[in-house]
Amino acid sequence: MTTATASRLPSAGIATLGVMFIAGFFATIAFDLWGQLISPGLGFANLSPHGLARSLLERLGLPSGDFAGYFVHFYLVGLIGYPIGWLFVFRPLWRSVMGARFGWFVPSAIYGFGLWVFAIGGITAIAGLPLFLGFTGIAWVALVGHVLYGIVLGFVVDRIE
Repeated sequence: MTTATASRLPSAGIATLGVMFIAGFFATIAFDLWGQLISPGLGFANLSPHGLARSLLERLGLPSGDFAGYFVHFYLVGLIGYPIGWLFVFRPLWRSVMGARFGWFVPSAIYGFGLWVFAIGGITAIAGLPLFLGFTGIAWVALVGHVLYGIVLGFVVDRIE
């Protein structure tokens, strides 16, 4: 997955797919560990990302059972969607504008913030839920979770490369 220039896209292939799955796996585990174990253990909100996925699926008239919610959250979003966004959209754009300065940490944290805006600001509205979940405690736990996801994703991709 080497690139000739800092802003070039990674090659599409089995190696890139493997990087996506490995990085997405660890990032999703970190997100869920924070949102479903650590945060509630500290007295903060408990995240239910599969619940948001279920709400979206229901709103779209698609099967919205527990399996579907977990499938969308873990596989489609955590292992595929968000890693594609990092590898093929955000990171190349960041590098073409900012170059290699700031390394992987700053852009990955900003990417995580963008994921929060997308998920909690956009997907919730499409799913018929309050924008940013009404800025209740769950919105702020989700912010930390998405930024953590972005950082872990960026870290794992950087280490593999």
